[in-house]
Parts: sequence; C-alpha cells; structure tokens
Amino acid sequence: MRRIEVEQRTILIGLAGSHGYGLNRPDSDYDYRGVFIASKRYYLGFDSIEQKDTGWDEPGIFPFIDGNQDTVIYELRKILHLLAGANPNVLELLWLPTYPILTNVGQHLINHRNIFLSKKVKHTYSGYAFAQIKKMETHRKWLLNPPNKKPVPSDFGIEEEPALSKDELNAFLEYLYLLIRGKIEFLEESEELYKLLTADIDFKGVLKQYTLDDETLDYTQKLTNSRKDFIRLLQKSQGYQIAVREWKAYQSWLKNRNPVRAEMERKSGYDLKHGMHCIRLLRSGLEILQTGEVIVDRRIAGDVDDLKAILRGDYTYEQLMKMAEDLVKQMDDFYEKSTLNSQPDLERINNLCIELVEMQGWE
Repeated sequence: MRRIEVEQRTILIGLAGSHGYGLNRPDSDYDYRGVFIASKRYYLGFDSIEQKDTGWDEPGIFPFIDGNQDTVIYELRKILHLLAGANPNVLELLWLPTYPILTNVGQHLINHRNIFLSKKVKHTYSGYAFAQIKKMETHRKWLLNPPNKKPVPSDFGIEEEPALSKDELNAFLEYLYLLIRGKIEFLEESEELYKLLTADIDFKGVLKQYTLDDETLDYTQKLTNSRKDFIRLLQKSQGYQIAVREWKAYQSWLKNRNPVRAEMERKSGYDLKHGMHCIRLLRSGLEILQTGEVIVDRRIAGDVDDLKAILRGDYTYEQLMKMAEDLVKQMDDFYEKSTLNSQPDLERINNLCIELVEMQGWE
C-alpha cells in the first residue's frame, strides 16, 4: 500500500524508543510506531499486508514522519498477533506517553490493552533480555579477543576437497528438519506440544547455528545412510561456515558502529546500550507480573537515572550481569504469585479485532 493509503487508515501513532523511555538525548532518533486497518481488498481479496516500514519519502498526510526511516505502522491483524504473543516491542505501543495521532478507534484499542497481558511476559521479556546479553557477549569477545584473520577451509581440516557450499549445507539441514518434523507428527495428539515442536521452535535455525556433535553425527549417518566422509565433511563445513559468518559480522560491526558508542564500549568492556536494554526489559517484565501494567516511561518507573548510569558506564560488566541474574530470579519467584492469566484470552482478542474493523469501516 502507498504511504497515503496507510496513513488514511491509521488509528494511532506513538513516539517510541528512547523518547518513550525518557532516555532520549538531543541527538536521539525519533522512533514512531503505529497501527492501521487495511481496506476491504486486503481482508476479502488475495492481497495481503502486514506492515509499512518504508516509503516515508512518498507524499503523505503526517509531516512529522516525512523521510523518517525509523517509522513502522503495523496492520491491525499483525499487531494483534504480536500483542497476544506478549512481544515486548509491541506491547509498549499501547502504553506510550505520547501519541501524535490517536483516533477514536485507536483509543478503543488502548482501552482494551490489558486483555493482552498474561504470564507469557516472563518468557518474552526475559527472552528479549537474553538476546541483548548474547549481543553483549559477542561484542565483548570481539573486544577482548578479536579475530585476527579471515577463516579459510584449512583451519577446519578441509584440505583435499572443497567445503560443502552454503546451499548444500542448507539442503541437508532442511532434510534433517523434515525428519524431525515427520517424527513429531506421529507423537500422541497434543495440540500445544505439536504447536511448540513444529512452529515455536526454529529447528532449522538451531541446526544452522550450531555444529552437530559426534554422537549426533554418528546417529545422523545411520539415519540417512550417508557416507561417513560426507558426515565428517558436514561437521567441518558447518564450523567453517559459522566462522565465516562471524568474521563478516565482526567486519560489519567494526565498520558501522557509532564512534562514541564504540569508545564507551572500549572503556567499559561491553556494549552499554545492550546492557541498559537488558535491564530495562527485565525490570519491565517484572513490573507487569507485579502490577498488571506496562510502564514504558522509566521516569515514571523511577529507574531512569539508574539506566542512564548504565549508559555512562558506571557499572562493570560483572555488576550488570549480577543485576540481570537477580532480576531473572525475582521474575521466577513472582511468576506463580502473579494474578495475570497464564495465556491471553484469544476469543476476546478476536472479538476486539472485529469491533475495530467495523468501527473503522471498509472505505
């Protein structure tokens, strides 16, 4: 959809990111997030759209997002799925302190925001926090022990024949995934378990990210009746491809990181922004379990100065990791005490979706 079509059917736009958290500086970007309801053809026809995240240089209605590449406006059904899944980046959209655009339909969505809260926040907020830790650990490894040369096949014992290509590796790992999925389909019927194992776990991603251990290799060789030298070459090729991928990521990191952020990272020994977001996410998840509310603005939450201290490098890496560990334990302890439902009420969310579409109308 063209920008003007999306904006004509937009029900809310909020100012997110550092401005939403109360952590913005004079040079901070403006991150806008919004919701629109697609027109009739996208609901009843073959066309589909999930979000608008480009094309902000086209003619539009809202001048404040002209040329702003940090703008995303989600289609209603896409954002309701993310909200029901307790996605941290999307849940906060309904609790932002500032909405440059808010229609009566958007207000109706905000009025029902609490139906999206469930105990799932423990897993999603801690999961997003762990993703920040993973990035911190990767950058810390590069800071303390940077790669000194581009990997070559001989580093992995691949001498006489070329390593398996990326396409060959992916094709074989896709085959393994299909084997796993095939076995799962014969398990005792259990809808939640089936969904977990076939949809929620990214087996292909796991297979591509980690090399297979020796025991798994032997079993895979028997399972697939493949030659042993192929299986060994698979392991070596996986290791080589992972190393090449990390080398490219390291080079991109060196080239593209912000100079000021890089200097702070060098002094502190870890990425301060990732560290701050890790703690913010864990505190936010704990607050939701405790209060049943999402506190986006950290000035209201009362820890804005502490989060700014993390950004200044006032905490060591070890102190920050201990802080994260303590917050995870608090979330575990409070999980059972929380009065939130274990899962969101999908029927109520579905009915809300219908209400919002009918309120907006087709044209």
